[in-house]
Amino acid sequence: MAKVFNDPIHGHIELPPLLVKIIDTPQFQRLRKIKQLGGGYYVFPGASHNRFEHSVGVGHLAGELVKALRAKQEQSLNSESLINDRDVLCVQIAGLCHDLGHGPFSHVFDGMFNPQADPNGEKWEHEDASILMFDHLVDDNKLTPVMNEYGLITEGDNENDLVFIKEMIKGSVKNNSPLNEQLYKGRNNEKSFLYEIVANKQNGIDVDKFDYFARDCHHLGIQNNFDHRRFIVFARVCNVDGQLHICSRDKEMANLYDMFHTRNSLHRRAYQHRVKMAVEIMIKDALLKAGQDLQIKWAEGKACCLSKAKKHKEAYTKLTDEVIEQILHHGACSSTPSSLEEAAQIIQRIMCRDLYQLVGEIKLKKKDQEKAEDVTKRLKTELTKVIPKDGKQDENDNFEVKVAKFDYGKKNEDPISNYTYFYSKFNPTIGFKIKPEEVSNLLPECFSEKHIRVYWKRRNDKRLEDAKKCFEAVKKEVEEN
Repeated sequence: MAKVFNDPIHGHIELPPLLVKIIDTPQFQRLRKIKQLGGGYYVFPGASHNRFEHSVGVGHLAGELVKALRAKQEQSLNSESLINDRDVLCVQIAGLCHDLGHGPFSHVFDGMFNPQADPNGEKWEHEDASILMFDHLVDDNKLTPVMNEYGLITEGDNENDLVFIKEMIKGSVKNNSPLNEQLYKGRNNEKSFLYEIVANKQNGIDVDKFDYFARDCHHLGIQNNFDHRRFIVFARVCNVDGQLHICSRDKEMANLYDMFHTRNSLHRRAYQHRVKMAVEIMIKDALLKAGQDLQIKWAEGKACCLSKAKKHKEAYTKLTDEVIEQILHHGACSSTPSSLEEAAQIIQRIMCRDLYQLVGEIKLKKKDQEKAEDVTKRLKTELTKVIPKDGKQDENDNFEVKVAKFDYGKKNEDPISNYTYFYSKFNPTIGFKIKPEEVSNLLPECFSEKHIRVYWKRRNDKRLEDAKKCFEAVKKEVEEN
């Protein structure tokens, strides 16, 4: 039976029965306990929303967009659409399940904790974890027969819907393959435009961003100038040099630039806010301290340490933001290992607003954007000379250097003039890129900017002044060169 959700962003959402069955599983309900903005809640009081409601919103928008594309295609071709009911359902499921793999505090886990906890391991992204968790959700809740009842094909190599869903979660491939080369396994090239709906790696215009821009702005109290409803109304499937793509009406260029401007603004004002970044470094440090000694239990007699939880689907299902409560609980016990006690002390500092301090920030010039890694290494080297380690401690216990990146999603390129297709009112079936002379003169000359920040971790430490002097010397050197 379909179910209606009353959402603060999209209003009353009606989702089909199969999506409701997926929502009503432990693997999906886990998302209720993972903050959408990681440590942002410790800076913005309204940022209490979770991955759960975002995922429901993306599932809804994925359905709205694919249904709108199907309706317009049927009208323009006056024939049966390329998009069938199975396609629609798969796109909705991919949107719903795209964030199943997020760990505690969202990107803190996959982007900050894991690279340091397992530096020699394989590259691990939340999209890969989402695919693993989707498989676990389907198997653990015996949903394969249910999916078959709703018309999905879950076996075989030809248009396997489970493969299709997981490919969409992973994201579309770059559009540089030969036209005769098969791009995907779940669907043939004729339907490759469907991969642009949930996670569009070509230009970043997808329903995942539509939802979190609107939702994050709502909870942060920041104005969102992008109108995703208008985008859906004017979106069409068009032929671009022999391949089908989702294209927007040419007059919608300004609305899309508003989307990328909103993205940039959110990163500057919220996602990479100086204090938020300090909090997230502290959460990461606490997780690292607890990584080997904190046990994640999923059944009687079955457990693994925090740093190994990503390799156990059952343990990962139990891993949420509540891990910091577990750290605090174990840190208060008399028999607690010293590492857990140190982790608990870091969490206590967050609770008392005794946060890591910002030593300073270097805004790299346009010509120096590619030197961020070199400047980071230089800062680490010089700070380590000035601030020697204490016994078993290393520089990671004294300070941390972070690079904050602000862009339009494609590094220093314009994602619209270089990667986005449009159609005209007079020829709505053929897509094209906009001409350079039609691009607004009000756009920035540089689409990417990097700020290098240094955070001091020690509390009440006189060496902070030495660190500041060292930082200012390096900053002056960078700015003069």
